[in-house]
Amino acid sequence: MQFINYFLIISLGLLGTAGQAQAGSASPEAEVLGFVEWVVLEEAGVRLKARLDTGAKTSSLHAVNIEAFTRDGQEWVRFQVPLGDHEDQPSEGTVAHEDVVLTFERPVYRTVLIKRKGAPSQRRHVVKMRFCIAGHSHETQFSLTDRGKFAYPVLLGRRFLRDDSILVSSEDSFLARQACDYKTLEQLAETSAS
Repeated sequence: MQFINYFLIISLGLLGTAGQAQAGSASPEAEVLGFVEWVVLEEAGVRLKARLDTGAKTSSLHAVNIEAFTRDGQEWVRFQVPLGDHEDQPSEGTVAHEDVVLTFERPVYRTVLIKRKGAPSQRRHVVKMRFCIAGHSHETQFSLTDRGKFAYPVLLGRRFLRDDSILVSSEDSFLARQACDYKTLEQLAETSAS
């Protein structure tokens, strides 16, 4: 009996120490962002709405016409981001969102099998991309999938949130204190045409 009490006291003491370590492990530089924020894909300068989702591990990006190909013996993927599916890009009114489709080519970082509730599993390509959020540049893994029917073309998952010490406010959106530079729809149309 005395041994059991001693064991419980030691165990509870260790749990208390672990709890203090976890509570104190939050970085003092961690930034609090809303559950929805603007992101800018740096390669193109396109601004998109992103949902910060602690329920997803890997981030995902709206992409259509996804084609795998080989370049220098390495697997690559070509995909398009149609701006007409999510009309978030600032415009001067001279170009329609439907008229701008951005094409990207990236090396395949890995391939994942996504299990979906009520639907068949889906194999997705994952690429690394640089983007800006809250005035800071980051790189993370994005699985490519058609998010045209979803409200947000970008979903930022736990891998990004954890690696970059981001805390998410579940009741607020657009809390970022700094903005990222982006192009207008007209500038993107010129770039995609050349």
